[in-house]
Amino acid sequence: MAFRSGICRRWALSGLTLLVPLTSGAGIVEDVRVQVGQNTYAAADSELRDYRARHGVTPEYLEAMSWMARGAAAMKQWNQAAGYARETRMLSEQLLTRQKLDSEPHLPIALGAAYEVLAQSMSETGQRTQAAVLLRGALLKYGKTSIAARLQKNLNLISLVDRPAPPLQAAQYLGPKPPALASLKGSPVLLFFWAHWCGDCKAEIPIIARLRREYWSAGLVVIGPTQYYGYAARGEDATPAQEKTYIESVRQRYYASLLDMPVPLSKANFSTYGASTTPTLVVLDRAGKVAMYHPGAMPYEELRAAVEKAAR
Repeated sequence: MAFRSGICRRWALSGLTLLVPLTSGAGIVEDVRVQVGQNTYAAADSELRDYRARHGVTPEYLEAMSWMARGAAAMKQWNQAAGYARETRMLSEQLLTRQKLDSEPHLPIALGAAYEVLAQSMSETGQRTQAAVLLRGALLKYGKTSIAARLQKNLNLISLVDRPAPPLQAAQYLGPKPPALASLKGSPVLLFFWAHWCGDCKAEIPIIARLRREYWSAGLVVIGPTQYYGYAARGEDATPAQEKTYIESVRQRYYASLLDMPVPLSKANFSTYGASTTPTLVVLDRAGKVAMYHPGAMPYEELRAAVEKAAR
């Protein structure tokens, strides 16, 4: 069975809710995550040093160190975050001289987080251009690996707003045939990237359905791209045909208020929009430009404000 990067645990960190991919054999990762969540960095750092002395630099060690970087970023301690992220990146790329990035689950999590935190740190300290250069370079190196969408997400956070929305691929779809985005100029558009396994996506449905009713007269169009993940119910391996049937059953059961929402089925859309987080919400204005790009769920008031602005 393939690694299930989409199966997550919710993790609270200093008031910030994070979605943590579940992996196996990661005692050091779990320990450091707990200590970071409790803001006991000295204990986490001590455990990391002890682990490295006994086991050396392993993928598990690097994922654990990436949580130090993410914890510092959540606290907006950007110098500390960048320091942990740089070390994670350097050691990860040294390890890549001996193994492939996606040969196990911990190393891609570590390297993806390192680039993410480095880009965040640079952006937050007035180096947005340098952050974009960093991420574009990483995409050239890792564009065909599992971290590509995560890298694209972070690049989009820096540079996608106010640009024309990239087109969607829609050769396969569920529900009505998806319209081309270029044909929707003149209307505000909400793109709702979702996954069949995603609980936060299901929780967002009433908000999106309400906004569609409220902005129907303004011409709001809602499109819900999703993709194949290679598994279906209970994480069991599935062929594309089997998974498509399962996605349709999820849509019928949980998305009843949005059954007339076009649902393009394409991994390429997730790559282009960097939708490594689900849901990812993208609002387009009447000119077809990206007005808002938001990885993660949004409360009604915040999403409504973005739709309202785009509908003017």
